[in-house]
Amino acid sequence: MMYIGMVLLFLGGLVLIGMVFAPPARRVAARRRIAPGTVYQSAVSRVVSRAGDRAVEAVGSRVAFGAAHPFSEASLELAGIKTNPQTFLISVVSAAGALSSIGVLLGLGLGPLPTVLFGAIGLVLGPVAAVVIVRMRTAKRRAIFADQLDDTLQLLAGNLRAGHGLSQAIDAVSRYAESPTAEEFARIANESRIGRDLGEVLMNTADRMNSDDFKWAAQAIGINRETGGNLAEVLLRTAATIRERNQIRRQVKALSAEGRMSASILIGLPIVVFAIVLIMQPNYLAPFFADWMGIAALCVALVLMTIGTIWMSAVVKVKF
Repeated sequence: MMYIGMVLLFLGGLVLIGMVFAPPARRVAARRRIAPGTVYQSAVSRVVSRAGDRAVEAVGSRVAFGAAHPFSEASLELAGIKTNPQTFLISVVSAAGALSSIGVLLGLGLGPLPTVLFGAIGLVLGPVAAVVIVRMRTAKRRAIFADQLDDTLQLLAGNLRAGHGLSQAIDAVSRYAESPTAEEFARIANESRIGRDLGEVLMNTADRMNSDDFKWAAQAIGINRETGGNLAEVLLRTAATIRERNQIRRQVKALSAEGRMSASILIGLPIVVFAIVLIMQPNYLAPFFADWMGIAALCVALVLMTIGTIWMSAVVKVKF
């Protein structure tokens, strides 16, 4: 082995000397040889891109992403996820496969039954986690829209007072407001341009964002379009009412923060402790998978955890 190491060192020195005294001819980088404005792609990136496009086409031809699908285009758009349903579904399947592999590795030291069980749990956990993430992002986006609504109405009223029409005011909000208000008002402006009734578009947006406050504003705009009057003043009064409601909502959220934190700790603590013990001392939990009594105890614990989670979530959720 020593002689082989000496030979390898000698050959490495010869290669180094050759590269110093006889360097290869200089080559112009490929990025500098392509035309301006052309996106450079290496051979590996082209192969990966083609494989990804074929996978997306295969998923799109076999899976129907209807309105009821949890990963439909409307659901992803409402959650603020900038990708198509096919790519997102491929990511979910890949994550489920990775979690299943991790579960199998964790269960190898506990026997065949835990290996299969943890693999199945990891396989199911991927889609469930994806659905939860989409719903959480949707709820967060709707909450941000509700918090921005009073400023949005003030911006609309300011544009109307400056002499702009309602369509121009909506377009100004879509250009100068923050996300997600800007995105939703851009959708309103685009749909109204193609001929849809503005009142209907506003009500659809209120339903999409699940906002009663914006529904009141849409009703006020619709009534004003039929009866006439000072729309800017109506919007300012509506904004003042919504601002007061938001203040009360924030107070309720602050007062219930301790209960929600306690519920999160009580729900997550057993799961975290079980996972840590399973990783650090798998033999400590091996008796639970040795016979049917241990498996039955785990099933009862899972059922009780599920009931407790639903109960605690209902208790700490304050409807306003």
